[in-house]
Amino acid sequence: MASSRRSSNGRSPLVNQQRQITSFYSKTTLSSPSPLPSPVLSKQASKPNPSPSTSSSPTTPSPLQTKRKKPLLVISPSPPSPSSPASDTAKKLYGKEVVDKRIRVYWPLDKTWYEGFVKSFDKISGKHLVQYDDAEEELLDLGEEKVEWVGEPVNKFRRLRRLSMVEDDVDKEEEKRSVEDVESGGGDSADEDWEKNAEKEEVEDVSEDMDLEDEEEDNEVEGGKKMAASRKRKVIGGANLGSRKKSKSVGDVKKSTSKVSLHINGGKPREATNNIDCGKASLVVNSVLVCDAAERFGIRESEKFRFLREDRRDANKKRPEDVGYDPKTLYIPPDFLKRLTGGQRQWWEFKAKHMDKVLFFKMGKFYELFEMDAHIGAKELDLQYMKGEQPHCGFPEKNFSMNVEKLARKGYRVLIVEQTETPEQLELRRKENGSKDKVVKREICAVVTRGTLTEGEMLSANPDASYLMAVTENCQISENQQEERIFGVCVVDVATSKIILGQFGDDSECSALCCLLSELRPVEIIKPAKLLSLETDRILMRHTRSPLVNELVPLLEFWDAEKTVNEVKGVYTRLNDQSVSSSLKDASSFAIDSSGKDGGAEYLPKILCELVNAGKSGSYALSALGGVLFYLKQAFLNETLLRFAKFELLPCSGFSHITRKPYMVLDAAALENLEIFENSRNGDSSGTLYAQLNHCMTAFGKRLLKTWLARPLYHLGSIRERQDAVASLKGVNLPSVLEFRKELSRLPDMERLLARIFASSEASGRNANKVVLYEDATKKQLQEFISALRGSELMIHACSSLAVILENVNSTLLYHLLTPGKGLPDVHSVLKPFKDAFDWVEANNSGRVIPREGVDMEYDSACKRVREVESNLTEHLKEQQILLGDASINYVTVGKDAYLLEVPEHLCRNIPRNYELRSSKKGFFRYWTPVIKKFIGELLQAESEKETMLKSILQRLVGRFCEHHKKWRQLVLTIAELDVLMSLAIASDYYEGPTSRPKFSDLSSLDEVPYLTAKSLGHPVLRSDTLGKGAFVPNDVTIGGCSCASFILLTGPNMGGKSTLLRQVCLAVILAQVGADVPAESFELSPVDRIFVRMGAKDHIMAGQSTFLTELVETASMLSSATHNSLVALDELGRGTSTSDGQAIAESVLEHFVQRVQCRGLFSTHYHRLAVDYQKDPKVSLCHMACQVGKGIGSVEEVTFLYRLTLGACPKSYGVNVARLAGLPDTVLQKAAAKSREFEEMYGKNEKNTLKKLPEQSWEDKMIILQNLINVIVSINCHETAAESAVASSLINLQRRTRILLERN
Repeated sequence: MASSRRSSNGRSPLVNQQRQITSFYSKTTLSSPSPLPSPVLSKQASKPNPSPSTSSSPTTPSPLQTKRKKPLLVISPSPPSPSSPASDTAKKLYGKEVVDKRIRVYWPLDKTWYEGFVKSFDKISGKHLVQYDDAEEELLDLGEEKVEWVGEPVNKFRRLRRLSMVEDDVDKEEEKRSVEDVESGGGDSADEDWEKNAEKEEVEDVSEDMDLEDEEEDNEVEGGKKMAASRKRKVIGGANLGSRKKSKSVGDVKKSTSKVSLHINGGKPREATNNIDCGKASLVVNSVLVCDAAERFGIRESEKFRFLREDRRDANKKRPEDVGYDPKTLYIPPDFLKRLTGGQRQWWEFKAKHMDKVLFFKMGKFYELFEMDAHIGAKELDLQYMKGEQPHCGFPEKNFSMNVEKLARKGYRVLIVEQTETPEQLELRRKENGSKDKVVKREICAVVTRGTLTEGEMLSANPDASYLMAVTENCQISENQQEERIFGVCVVDVATSKIILGQFGDDSECSALCCLLSELRPVEIIKPAKLLSLETDRILMRHTRSPLVNELVPLLEFWDAEKTVNEVKGVYTRLNDQSVSSSLKDASSFAIDSSGKDGGAEYLPKILCELVNAGKSGSYALSALGGVLFYLKQAFLNETLLRFAKFELLPCSGFSHITRKPYMVLDAAALENLEIFENSRNGDSSGTLYAQLNHCMTAFGKRLLKTWLARPLYHLGSIRERQDAVASLKGVNLPSVLEFRKELSRLPDMERLLARIFASSEASGRNANKVVLYEDATKKQLQEFISALRGSELMIHACSSLAVILENVNSTLLYHLLTPGKGLPDVHSVLKPFKDAFDWVEANNSGRVIPREGVDMEYDSACKRVREVESNLTEHLKEQQILLGDASINYVTVGKDAYLLEVPEHLCRNIPRNYELRSSKKGFFRYWTPVIKKFIGELLQAESEKETMLKSILQRLVGRFCEHHKKWRQLVLTIAELDVLMSLAIASDYYEGPTSRPKFSDLSSLDEVPYLTAKSLGHPVLRSDTLGKGAFVPNDVTIGGCSCASFILLTGPNMGGKSTLLRQVCLAVILAQVGADVPAESFELSPVDRIFVRMGAKDHIMAGQSTFLTELVETASMLSSATHNSLVALDELGRGTSTSDGQAIAESVLEHFVQRVQCRGLFSTHYHRLAVDYQKDPKVSLCHMACQVGKGIGSVEEVTFLYRLTLGACPKSYGVNVARLAGLPDTVLQKAAAKSREFEEMYGKNEKNTLKKLPEQSWEDKMIILQNLINVIVSINCHETAAESAVASSLINLQRRTRILLERN
């Protein structure tokens, strides 16, 4: 009797051996499990298989909260027994004497004995608590059970675990990977007999078991009958590779896989967890069992895979110690491949070429991980090992997106190997071509890494861009023997199809590159192997957060400019020839070469044309693009990316001619020290300026805000334009703004969504038509398309509603953004055809597009043809009614036979002989006439054409949508700008104290002095409610201008607020030039072109830089790059060395900024001698953070911080007070206070004598010292390894000269 198999919905099982897939690596045919048990657990209810309690299933039935009482044992007339124990027929009483003894309990349904020990005895109930070897406990009346007493423990025995399961037929289907899944899913069960030497009877035995399962399942579903006590569950043991004998004995159970996933490092047990944490089962597992599984895998790998260990070679047979060894490939001995089945060989062939990646190997409806990849799946994805000797785990297709994102986020490269052929197609190919293949075709369809993720839950939750960055470098020695670096950079955000290109010269410290890295924080880096300098490599690691690094072979993989241009031309030429998008011919976005002589160049985007025409000045940027394109080509993303790529030139490339650039420059030190994006505590955004300003409602708005903060405006016109827009979004217009923001809150991440829609317009990679997928990918694509349409409609409506504020504002920027045809693209007319094309709600629910009439001519034509045939059939029916003389004759459908002419029995004599009798019922006969058969053939063909048109309608609609990709992108950009402007307007409400709009003045001539004036300046981030006791104290600050000093020399007690003042001034300037309001009563300034910040003590040990050297390196960058319009903030420069040396360096640096650069700045210090030296200099204002000093315990002074900026110098730093606050012992404090007074007296005497005798120091002497300092820093970084001794000598000489200068009479 044929079994009625129940199909599974493709979810991963709790109890599943997956015979066909397991045999991929096993030489034994595994027997079939029976369905899951009833929730009522007794000896009549089978114990589930001792597989892990959780699996790769997204949902796992949870055990019931209370375990049901076990009913009395019912023993069948002839219960099977593995041995011949002497069973007592009479009830035997047991007591406390059997506690701690080993016992075997018989389960009749499983037909298996399970071992454990008697843990305790309850006198009241007369029952014993038995703990089985898998740690499950059960209260039993031993007199009513069939038991055996065991002399010696068998530690490795495993029983089939019993769980109380929720009886839900759907859940039971989902918990089982049925053979039907694999067969109907085009899995390898239909490819070949996976066992190389498998015999026919084994396969038949498996089929018989499957039929038993299915019949029993049908009994449950259809009749709801009680499961028979004879229903069995087979015990499946691990099979030895190479042996065909199926092990069903209890002894083989010990080879089954552990109930918990194993960590690769030591095989420690861990909590079993399902894929999406729907439920957790905490298992206490015998350590012997865990070690058994780890030992089994380890021994097998060491014996079978010597070519992975001591005999390892790459594809070219080079050993790891050989030059040119490629660790990404593997040489597999031919004799090993010969012993493999076709499926195994297929897997190893893919793996041997991609040893650096984790393979997701598609088999039917599941992605499987084998061998070393299975360990990663168990460790990182909480997947459970399958049965058998070889490591093997997997998960269903529906969990693909979640699992691939998890691995990619953790730094793994994931290779997606998809089936590109079904078993039916394989069979057809074998018949047509005479092919002997027994395995369906599989192809690499994607490589997913951190930088190539385009979808996923975590990606959706995190709006931050995940940048992929390629860097190439050229180092040259200039005429003055200075090292010059030229960098070519290509930055790609794959999720939004944004490509940023740039080429710039950089200093010896790679300041520009550091700035770029700190701003973007790329998650993945591509570089030419062994081509970058050691310093550049260090910087790539220092200013990123553990990125994934990919080294490509120069020229061959990391293309040069020429090869890159040729490749790009080829791609755009193919795209143009295919006429995929008419926008590629749009002259507004592409530079058209009317001559057409340079093949393909006429299709290049303008930015690429500019780089090509720039020659050598753009060659390194193009080479970086080549590195990215080669890398993305391996991931099948290169053409997808280029088709609708949004190219941008890197702003602020290099720092020369900065006055011509539209942005203020914030280098890496400024971004980090001012905590613009990341705080110094844990690296997240809490407490940062970005977090303070981020009130954006959209993900793409948040990304734009980050860009604005990293690049504040510098041109006055742009600043004032943005200020006007921010001011216009307050006051009377606030209700409209709030309504607009409310609508934006309903938007998805439109920027990323549109990029996915554009990418799906061309079937490639995993979306290719040849890929066999069982998840309804078309439905998902349709839902995303409808989401994009709805989002676009919502954005249009929101902008139309907000446009009413234009009557009350005087902002050219808002007018531009809200006027259709200007900043706001006119997309209403573009969207309307899509609105009229089909019912969005119905399509979203049904998963298919039914176009309205007139939308698609091909579909309308197919529908018309169907109606014509149906009309012909109706006419034919009328003719038959007239012919046979009975109007009751009608069409009926029976089974698959449609349009059967149902004729009453009494008219059968009138039926022509050429009518075909198809069926009958009492009183009626059913016929097909020749005409009906002809029309049915035509109808089937017409309906087939209609269905074909229906399937392709979505792709055609998406194609039409993508033709207007520039307009959709412009719409998103406009919404993002409005979102950020509103965020800036709202942010001022979160400041403490008064706020004001900054006033800017343009310096009409170079002789005018830059200035900054603030009244009651607060802190944009710090608030009194976050400071605990007290309130934040605002301060008045004036720097520069005609009548004020351009530099503030700031002294004061430790912890008095000096660093905070420096930060708040810098942050206020950034806010002002971003276009936001500032927390101050008034704030006036001339624009700042760059902010330099030297703050805090840190080292770069991995780069060989001490704390003091790091401090001087950053100072050297300031000295060489600061301009008249820069703002410098130096905090305690020189503290990393001796007092004399540090003071000499600090004074020389201050002198350089004040006399040479003449920029604005704040210089905090504890070198009080500097205050003495500059007390008469009109260009330096002496200030201190005020405090009150009182007497404390003993001779220790107690300082009360007032945090008020006050004119004049502070005589002391009161460091002992900080020691008191830190809790140092009183004895130590008293001794320190005494020593401090002693040093002050000595210093005071020497200072008086020195001041009497000290002549005016020459500016030339100070400049010589300063120049020597700069030369030393340059020497350290340019010739770090080659001239360490010379550098050390130079530092010593510099120290001596500074001492002489300071102590000279």
